[in-house]
Amino acid sequence: MDNIEGVHIKVKILQATACATCSAKGFCTSTGGKEKFVDVIDKDASSYQVGEQVMIEGETFMGMVALLLAFVLPFVLLIATLFIFMIWMGNELYAGVFSLGILIPYYYLLWLQRDRLKYRLAFTITPIKQLTI
Repeated sequence: MDNIEGVHIKVKILQATACATCSAKGFCTSTGGKEKFVDVIDKDASSYQVGEQVMIEGETFMGMVALLLAFVLPFVLLIATLFIFMIWMGNELYAGVFSLGILIPYYYLLWLQRDRLKYRLAFTITPIKQLTI
């Protein structure tokens, strides 16, 4: 864990690559890993300590909703408006520009819903010391 503020926990994930076990890693210019941060909302955030190792879990439903909102719905909206504008205007260039322009209000509305989505698409956290394998 990197930071705890109220019910918000910022967890640092170290993404390791295969370079860590490579014998030629000292001579290679490839990067060996990346740091990523995940925000977790937990009512028991005060029971965790900075530096504690934890496991983060997300439901499959959460990934499917995120995929739907970020890629599937905008694609369907783009294709549908492209056909509508092509029929209405008869000009491919204007139809393409206007159908791409439709994505601006879509992503703006998605941005306005970010607080609602933050709680709906939330990760859960479990201390590693409590895990039984």
